[in-house]
Amino acid sequence: MAASNMKAIKRRIKSVESTMQITKAMELVSSSKLRRAKERADKAVPFFNLLYQTMSEIASEAVGFRSVYTELREKGAALLVVMAGDRGLAGGFNLNVFRKADARAKELTAQGREVVIMTVGKKASEHYQKMDYKMLGNFENIGETLTPRGALRMAEHIVHLFDEGHLASVELFFTNLVSPLTQEARQMEIIPVPNLERNTGLTSLTNYEPSPEAVFDSLIPQYLAGILYCTVVDTYASVQAARRLAMENATDNAQEMIDDLSLKYNRARQASITQELTEIVSGANAQN
Repeated sequence: MAASNMKAIKRRIKSVESTMQITKAMELVSSSKLRRAKERADKAVPFFNLLYQTMSEIASEAVGFRSVYTELREKGAALLVVMAGDRGLAGGFNLNVFRKADARAKELTAQGREVVIMTVGKKASEHYQKMDYKMLGNFENIGETLTPRGALRMAEHIVHLFDEGHLASVELFFTNLVSPLTQEARQMEIIPVPNLERNTGLTSLTNYEPSPEAVFDSLIPQYLAGILYCTVVDTYASVQAARRLAMENATDNAQEMIDDLSLKYNRARQASITQELTEIVSGANAQN
């Protein structure tokens, strides 16, 4: 009985050791991908900041500035762009952004507005395919390979739908990498363009042709592409950070399990040896 128990424990230890090797390898891979993704995100931020500053200057310097991209429409659907991971094994990462996006979708529906969904990431696509919302696009496995040109194509598709009158607003749901240990699900309104830093006291030294509004509107696809690129890369980095942390915890738990099983194995082995010694002594006593 003891020998059988020892064999079962030994098989269990080998199984957990194999699992721990996998989780440790995934932890190292995620750490490497996190570092590269963070570098990509840091390089994209200056471009976006410069573009945002340019748009703010145009809106500030133009007298009576008005644009269709800064005013809320009464007609048209609300587009929610939801970004998540392409795979699991990242703890509750995907669930956090889904909760925020689902709550917003229910709020808009209660207001009588039509809600349409665009997803980035396989998990987001799987989540919303089970629901009744209209899907405008699914982008999978682009977090690691997305380029500014690819983000521009996504942005032009959204702007085209807005220009055609199909959309009234666009909101983005992504995950911000606060630190390697903290990821925060966030919501961002991108159309109408919010929070432009206007300074009406500025005296314009620039002539915009054909008009400030036309120049501003022509920058919208690049502006939206910059936001999409930054948030896709930020979400991808957050996925890797969450997966690295989840795999680290799994590795630690596997090591604790191995230590516990090793203790049980040693106790069973000790009990088996004690039993054998007892049987030997009892046999010797019987002969005497």
